Amino acid sequence: MPDSPPDEVEEKVAPSSDDATPTLSDEKYGTFGGVFTPTLLTILGVIMYLRTGWVVGNAGLAGGVLIIGLAFAIITATALSMSSITTNIRIGAGGAYSIISQSLGLEVGGSVGIPLYLSQALAVTMYIFGFREGWLWVFPNHPALLVDLGIFCLIFGIAYASAGLAFQVQYGILAVIIASLISVGLAAGTGSMEYSLSEVQLWGDYPGAPEEGFPGTSFWVVFAVFFPAATGIMAGANMSGELEDPRGSIPVGTLGAIGLSFVVYVALAFWLALSASSQELVSNYTIMIDRAYWGPAVVAGLLGATFSSALASTVGAPRILQALGSHNILPGGEWVSARTDRGEPRNAILVTGGIVLATLMVRDLNAIAPLITMFFLITYTMINFVVFTEQTLGLVSFRPLLQIPRVVSFAGVVGCLFAMFIVNPTFSLVALAIVVGVYALLLRRSLEADLSDVRSGLFVSLAEWAAKQVSGLSTRQERAWKPNLLVPVVSTEKLRGTFSLLRDLAAPKGSVKLLGLASEHTPDRLKDQVENLTGAFRKRGVFASSTIVKGDAFGDNLIVGVQALGGAFFRPNILFLPLPDTEQRERDYQAVLRELSDEQMGTVLYARHPDAGIGQREQINIWISDRSPDWEVSMDIGNLDLPLLLAYKLRRNWDAHMRLLTVVEEPAEREPAQNFLETVTDLARMPDTEVMVKVGDFQEHVLRASQADLSLFGLAREPDFAFMRQMTDTTHSSCLFVRDSGQESALA
Repeated sequence: MPDSPPDEVEEKVAPSSDDATPTLSDEKYGTFGGVFTPTLLTILGVIMYLRTGWVVGNAGLAGGVLIIGLAFAIITATALSMSSITTNIRIGAGGAYSIISQSLGLEVGGSVGIPLYLSQALAVTMYIFGFREGWLWVFPNHPALLVDLGIFCLIFGIAYASAGLAFQVQYGILAVIIASLISVGLAAGTGSMEYSLSEVQLWGDYPGAPEEGFPGTSFWVVFAVFFPAATGIMAGANMSGELEDPRGSIPVGTLGAIGLSFVVYVALAFWLALSASSQELVSNYTIMIDRAYWGPAVVAGLLGATFSSALASTVGAPRILQALGSHNILPGGEWVSARTDRGEPRNAILVTGGIVLATLMVRDLNAIAPLITMFFLITYTMINFVVFTEQTLGLVSFRPLLQIPRVVSFAGVVGCLFAMFIVNPTFSLVALAIVVGVYALLLRRSLEADLSDVRSGLFVSLAEWAAKQVSGLSTRQERAWKPNLLVPVVSTEKLRGTFSLLRDLAAPKGSVKLLGLASEHTPDRLKDQVENLTGAFRKRGVFASSTIVKGDAFGDNLIVGVQALGGAFFRPNILFLPLPDTEQRERDYQAVLRELSDEQMGTVLYARHPDAGIGQREQINIWISDRSPDWEVSMDIGNLDLPLLLAYKLRRNWDAHMRLLTVVEEPAEREPAQNFLETVTDLARMPDTEVMVKVGDFQEHVLRASQADLSLFGLAREPDFAFMRQMTDTTHSSCLFVRDSGQESALA
């Protein structure tokens, strides 16, 4: 591999459409050097050398193998999920961050990627501390701080020079670790195994740890101590942006490293159980060094393991940071995402080096060490969840070359969550809270991604599931009613005058469907204008959508649109129309309104007063026709449900006063009418509504009534447009003429 680049040329690299931040270097890494080796060296770490014997001593040979098998089963499920998804997407830089972002969006990817990056950086410090402990075991007189700083400078220098140099160094470390395992193998072949299998304790007594005076422990505590040994499977995936063939290298390299590591751990468990007593195994953390054919080889392997883990994290963490910066998830993303002419993320490496150096000065990270493991496990959980989600959605776009059963990804999700709360419940909750907090912050920033994800597919699938469930229930949905307005649009200029009223009728949980009615004479820009209005509703908190229907006549177009939308699950339930201004439009309205009766859709005709408009939005009058002599109250209150519901929504959105009025011809009907109105407002749970009953001529009392900002009237099946214009003039207010659909109920 080439040496480090002589001259650095910083160049900003923009993310591509597939989230792959391109490398400017021609140097790419293959399966063995780019994935297999760093993953293997990270798994064969300190715990293998210093805690495998303790695990077997506490749990027994069978119990120890069970712990090893359970831990590797969890990470194998995760590795299979990761391998499957990487054969389905063009994975970019950042490894797990890229996988999660491409499926669940930048916000979710960033909420996991930021803690993952910090964990990788803090892990470097932890590995350096581990190296120092091994070094001081050999050279006890060396100053601890100088050892830490010396090994940091060496690791940082290698990573800063180039990833290629780091991989070359890891080949040497791999040779050292192989030598240590050969030393163990020679010991086994030359008589170190003093016990036969029948003499070995299969299930242990769990005495605990020597530094605590052997207080006793449990299977799950021992599992929690061992499990971090199985993490680190992302060491190769973190280099995804610099692999020759990430789609092929990540599955083969990662699964190969896990399989070989599992064989090594199980073989060591058998060798240790046959080479030392249970008491020796639990009380002597360096039993592997003592029983090896040549102890110094194992010491060198221990130092090499911590060094290689630190180096892998120092090389991998900046790649995650660089990927985060390329999508502007972090402040200064443009600077952080810069690469040299050979593709090295030098700025990200400098930031990572600064974090590591600062934490080295803290001198003790034991208090937050469990948090590092939690962030790794959250990342693994999300990868499994991504694959499980994609498999469940059944989208055509998910067709990975490596197919795995859905139970594998589900088991990965459950296993990782289980491991989190077994290892440390408190830090698990803290880690989840941090991830949720970061997600909330990123969500407020409205990040713009240049890549698609499956979130829309997820919500569509949930909606489809809900639709199928609802289809088997009663068709009447009075208690779930909310205004879903269908608004025909011929000219967006006219619609702007009713924008605020439509928003107030629909907000906060209703919706607006804009139906553009185009013809040969309609400007081509109608579609763009309708979409702009749709966006304006959404910006003001009202869900809106739009569609265009093309035809020759207004009435025919509108009827076709109503019929087409009538079969939708989320169908509009109110047609909102302005008062017609021509005789032809009146005839069109009459045909449309007859069609609405068959479609069970409510109707609202809006007559805007040319001077008053909506006024101060303080007073709403609802006028009810004379029902004499039938003033009995039942669940069917006639054409009064939709007017009451719409007036109630406007009252809440305007903080207005609502008045219910009727005019009777005979004085004897006044008391029954008053009782009717009071009962309706009580059953409708509108206690602050004023009720008024007048006796005499309807037109006269409408004229003399207190001024309202909006007046609501019932709409007859055969609309009288002259009456509507007269009421607008008489009330000196804008008016809504409303007809129920039969599907809503103000008393529900």
